[in-house]
Amino acid sequence: MLLSFRVENHKSIRDEQQLLLTPVYNDARPEKAGWEASTVAGIFGANASGKSNLLDALALMRDTVRWSMSDNEPGAGMRRHAFSLDGESLNEPSAFIVDLKINRVRYTYGFSIDDDHVAEEWLYGYPQQRKRIYFERLGEDFTFGDRAQARLRHIAALTGRNVLFLTVAARAEVKVLQSVYRWFSENLVFAEERRPEPPSWLNGGEASDERMRSLGDLLKSADTGIRSIEMQEDGEYAPTRPSRPGAGPVRRIPRPDEAHRAARPLVVGPTTVGKTKTSSFLIHLADSTAPGPTLLFHHEGAVPERPLRWEEESRGTRALAALGFEAQRVLERGGVLVVDEIDASLHPYLSARVISLFQDEEQNPAGAQLVFTSHDAALLGRVRGAEVLKRDHIWFVDKDGEGRTSLYPLSDFKPRGDDNRARRYLTGRYGAVPDVDDELFREALARRERYPAEDGEGAARR
Repeated sequence: MLLSFRVENHKSIRDEQQLLLTPVYNDARPEKAGWEASTVAGIFGANASGKSNLLDALALMRDTVRWSMSDNEPGAGMRRHAFSLDGESLNEPSAFIVDLKINRVRYTYGFSIDDDHVAEEWLYGYPQQRKRIYFERLGEDFTFGDRAQARLRHIAALTGRNVLFLTVAARAEVKVLQSVYRWFSENLVFAEERRPEPPSWLNGGEASDERMRSLGDLLKSADTGIRSIEMQEDGEYAPTRPSRPGAGPVRRIPRPDEAHRAARPLVVGPTTVGKTKTSSFLIHLADSTAPGPTLLFHHEGAVPERPLRWEEESRGTRALAALGFEAQRVLERGGVLVVDEIDASLHPYLSARVISLFQDEEQNPAGAQLVFTSHDAALLGRVRGAEVLKRDHIWFVDKDGEGRTSLYPLSDFKPRGDDNRARRYLTGRYGAVPDVDDELFREALARRERYPAEDGEGAARR
């Protein structure tokens, strides 16, 4: 489980900010589950206040852990995004720290980087509640705890100045360090942006029959008019393939008739060689004849029967399908699902239902966690009579006059359990709402009438 995340000097985050998931109130800690951290954290705030930057910092930490060995060429420096609104921050390191609970042992892992190299890096463990130093790094100097394996010293000598030691040691199959590395590579999941293209997990071999049935049930229960969904592979009657050991084969059906094929949009993206991302780009027309699976949605009352393809469905249905699949994967195996703007294209009730799954001990036996951002104040109150978020689940971000983001929990305001939190938030009691200059706002809109968009006739008059 993720116990806390700290970040300093990243985009709009100048000073250290901490997302602390240790509950303050008992109502966020179910008695039977034994969860040591809250399983939900919702982050609210105005536009451009820094909500997405907080999640981006966690993503940058994950990507640096996973790819610093393959992405960072010797002498090439490091990728980061320092606070740029003062001259000092650009010359100071950016820091990223997590506290984790893995197999009942707590770990603290962190590093600080500048544009050139890894300034600091460290990993501590707390077996039997006693601190154990696995390694500490200051630039190119390493120190190790008393029980450190001799091979760690050899690995340190091979670690480049712009490469994380954790990455190298995990690739060298050092067991203790591998468990922390795997948390980043396998247990920290970022939801895909809601785009017209089919989600990438369709190619990952995880869309088993069981998961497709569950996803179909989710869409059916949400009153979308869908009765079932199926995966369609490229080509006619493509063979089945197992999704994972012990799972049944994925059902494949032929593509619809040519007359029913829908064009896909132009796809532009970076090329990838193995696990190394390159700077060159490929541009291709991803039409319906391009390879790759998609989903077919069977609707109630469709006569004659003709399922809709992914790109033909509504944005709301696609958003719920993509988010629902990612949520059920994380709920099955544990981990953290990170979602930016969970309410995008979703009705508040559907967002609330997804959030509720992570609070349910039966639906969430592995203690999976959901961290999300939202603008929707309805999620702070009750939806159809049910409270969506507990007091410990709610966080706010605000930005000061110098462009610096601050993160703070609802618990700072000593809230009562029966407070109307949605109303208090919208009236500014918690901050984190836009400070709109109404007069300037009206004046800006009025200019559109006084200065209409330029056209040929207007240009000729001038």
